[in-house]
Amino acid sequence: MSEIRKKTCLSVIIPCYNEEHTLEKLVQRVLEIQDQHLSVEIIVVDDHSTDQSAKLAESLSRTYPEMRVFSHNKNQGKGAALHTGIAQATGDFVAIQDADLEYDPCDLKKLLGPLIHNKADVVIGSRFLSSGTRRILNFWHSLGNKLLTTISNMLTDLNLSDMETCYKVFRRDVIQSLDLKEKRFGFEPEVIAKVAHKKLRIFEIGISYYGRSYAEGKKINAKDGWRALYCILKYNLHQAPWPVQLFFYLFIGGSAAILNLGIFIVLEPLQIPLPVKTGTAFILAAIFNYLLCIWIMFRHKARWNSRFEVIVFFFVVFIVGAFDYFSTHFFIFSDYPPTLAKIFASSIGLMLNFTGRKWLVFPEGGRRKAQN
Repeated sequence: MSEIRKKTCLSVIIPCYNEEHTLEKLVQRVLEIQDQHLSVEIIVVDDHSTDQSAKLAESLSRTYPEMRVFSHNKNQGKGAALHTGIAQATGDFVAIQDADLEYDPCDLKKLLGPLIHNKADVVIGSRFLSSGTRRILNFWHSLGNKLLTTISNMLTDLNLSDMETCYKVFRRDVIQSLDLKEKRFGFEPEVIAKVAHKKLRIFEIGISYYGRSYAEGKKINAKDGWRALYCILKYNLHQAPWPVQLFFYLFIGGSAAILNLGIFIVLEPLQIPLPVKTGTAFILAAIFNYLLCIWIMFRHKARWNSRFEVIVFFFVVFIVGAFDYFSTHFFIFSDYPPTLAKIFASSIGLMLNFTGRKWLVFPEGGRRKAQN
């Protein structure tokens, strides 16, 4: 590693869950990257393994002074293990290393280069840029990975090729400054979103990849893929440019509009006054819309902690509701079929809803800044 001119300490965080067959060899490979310019601090966090991983890790820590072990008293997920390890890191830089043998620790030296020369704050290892060894595995898993990376790039305005990669190396002050929440595999899209929002210098370097099949112990599954998609939206949409927000709001508002229409159609044959039908459909759809907004788009874990905020929200609901009511009646009295009248009113109301939520109810900045 001739490019490194001074002794550097790299903290390698290894989240571990039921990896007794690979952990010892992995630790030895990490230790082998040390030389006259580089030392490593290995932090293994056992996430309440049910095999012998925890005992093996403790045994290894007695053999290798570079290694420390922390254990969770219940299984919490990879992200939670990383939170524990990151908080304990003391090196100049922090790397994430899975406890299996899918990633080659020798590649960590390549990833350190831009960090040591102060050209980068974060360096990401890409399995798709590498000219090195890469095992061929599931097509659909790879396609899902690329789809998630593309959606993430749309919202972060980065041009990464492999958002879901394990290999990410950070300046220690950078990673320890992030307020990370995700306890499972949502860690990857969350950390990418938060370093992107900080406008940090991010580099990407090709790495080797020796992937495992599910029969060999691979743990990530389709459920984790859906969680990753949710995390991409959750941690990015509230800071995305408004045209991007509008694009995604079409799904939220469109879902609420369909619900509005559906409820109206169900109530339409009943002997109920038209104002009651219209109002009931709108109110239920507005609640559904609001919940979706705070779930994935504007504000998360919303608190009714501001009287002004409550007033603004109900003001927007009142204005859009009044428009929905009078426009529906206008189209019906203009001899449009009730269903078509409701479609027209709901479509216009969709745009009004987005405008009100974006700039009045959930504005970025100031004392009502959206929470991450």
